[in-house]
Amino acid sequence: MAKRNGKTSAGTAKLRDAAIERLLSLQIETPSWGFSDSGTRFGKFTQPGAAVTIEDKLDDAGQVQEFTRATPTVAVHVLWDFPDGFDPAVIQYARSRGVQIGAINPNLFQDQQYKWGSITNRDAAIRKQSLDHILDSIEIGRQTKSQYLSLWFADGANYPGQADIRQRKAWATKALQKAHEAMPKRMTMLVEYKPFEPAFYFTDFGDWGMAYVFAKNIGKQAKVLVDTGHHFPAQNIEQIVAWLIDENMLGGFHFNDRRYADDDLTSGSIDPYQLFRIFNEIVAAERERGKALDIAYMVDQSHNLKPKIQAMIQTVVTVQDLFAKACLVDRDALAASQAAEDVVRSETILKDAFNADVSGLLGEVRKQLGAPADPLEAFRRSGYEQRIAKERAQRPAEATATGLG
Repeated sequence: MAKRNGKTSAGTAKLRDAAIERLLSLQIETPSWGFSDSGTRFGKFTQPGAAVTIEDKLDDAGQVQEFTRATPTVAVHVLWDFPDGFDPAVIQYARSRGVQIGAINPNLFQDQQYKWGSITNRDAAIRKQSLDHILDSIEIGRQTKSQYLSLWFADGANYPGQADIRQRKAWATKALQKAHEAMPKRMTMLVEYKPFEPAFYFTDFGDWGMAYVFAKNIGKQAKVLVDTGHHFPAQNIEQIVAWLIDENMLGGFHFNDRRYADDDLTSGSIDPYQLFRIFNEIVAAERERGKALDIAYMVDQSHNLKPKIQAMIQTVVTVQDLFAKACLVDRDALAASQAAEDVVRSETILKDAFNADVSGLLGEVRKQLGAPADPLEAFRRSGYEQRIAKERAQRPAEATATGLG
């Protein structure tokens, strides 16, 4: 039987078939705020047809699902999406657009009372208000049957001596334990971390270790959320992912890319090899355990220059592409080369998979999903962007509070 770089053609076909099977079940959640106008710290840039209302956002998310068949859920940000309170009618509206409400994101950083923190605020009344908002968000999740409560906090300090670090940790733990008690059994609390910004001396949820400790102390339904942009330059994110997998504490991802810090660029636009290496750790664990890991794959990006829906589809197809490549890593050959301390061969095996042409494989996946072979190009030809730009421009001006966390 013919061999290709040490792998038989039958072995290659087996890897390909396994990759197709895995990709058919790979689902990626889009964020409602990714369809709205966003900008930088210096201003907001508008785009014709950008989503304003929750209905707009669900309309646009429905387009991503229609053209990819891989994005059935939409994360919502409570204060941005439901500024006047949650209307259960949105559940049916989402269904009518081919999607459903996904992760629930409280907003604990936007309003003035959070100047000194939310659940770590010295003022007990503000800590209670923050917890109440989390509890209200859990109730929304109960009504929408959401699986995830996604938490990111801007809490922290800018100067040494400003705050009692251990006291703030205690306040945060107590609040999240109460929130955990209120969650339905199907819901997972995702604890996100970020080393700096908006606080610069320390953030209360500063890195994966802190998020891990919080999650362990909160309860069995709490896990860690890894935002790929929330790390210091040159940090080995795939090692963090591997450790969290091994501890059964990896709850989910926020996909984006960065050149400097939390740039919120589209996934794979700067360093696709890094995202491939992350997926390599996930696929390796799935092969070892014989089943897919229970991980929430979510997008969190700022499309302030790229067209909103195109950028979202671009990220989805990039994630599929890099996940497919990770599925093609020859695990047996890699294990053998590692055992022999053959560094060059081990790296080459990863590089071969990363450089593999997976267009045919993804074409078969999309055929079985009922999606076009090239989702992005098909959407660009659909005329949807031009139509909504015209329709939404004709509506009366509407105020909205949207942004990016």
